[in-house]
Amino acid sequence: MDLLVDFLPDLLTGLCVTITLGVVSFVLGSVVGALVTVARISGSRVLRASAAAYVSVFRGTPLLIQIMIVYFGLPQLGVEIPPIPSAIVAFTLFSAAYLSENFRAGILGVDKGQWEAAASMAMPYWRTLRRIVFPQAIRIATPAVGSRFVALMKDTSLASAVTVVELTRVAEGIGTSTFRYMEALLLVGLLYWGINTLLQVGQQVLERRMRRAYA
Repeated sequence: MDLLVDFLPDLLTGLCVTITLGVVSFVLGSVVGALVTVARISGSRVLRASAAAYVSVFRGTPLLIQIMIVYFGLPQLGVEIPPIPSAIVAFTLFSAAYLSENFRAGILGVDKGQWEAAASMAMPYWRTLRRIVFPQAIRIATPAVGSRFVALMKDTSLASAVTVVELTRVAEGIGTSTFRYMEALLLVGLLYWGINTLLQVGQQVLERRMRRAYA
């Protein structure tokens, strides 16, 4: 308990950075993921192949390597990005690959009769997707998307590898200064658990409301 009191300002700062990394990366990843999904289901072979390659690369390589490429590798090409934006870029691209698959699964889960009904009314493809299919796909994909958000929040701990002072980095600093690594790591672990428990509760509430909306 004394560690919590003594290092509360540092822990609160690290907590804010962790939440910022997770939320911003998830929002941006959702946008990029939606675009990748549209490319995956488009009629263009080039777009489908490009989107599939993107998903394959970012799902098939470790997130830590991706973070290091953005932070340590890009400067060799003349592109220097500060630590926090570097982490956000890597988290966004990584999460987008998974979210695009979640969205695609949701779209494929929509009954084909919905497409046929829209076609019978001469509704254009993109309007059908935007107004009819995608809203239903989001409801289907919500559990998987929520789980991805929780996983992403835990993945933010990897940002400490590029000097971002989030919760894990704060725990390392506390352990270095006090030699009480076990207590520091357990304390930060409890904070992560608290964040993700709140996210899971919020996801359950959202799922219940969406089920009522379509009851």
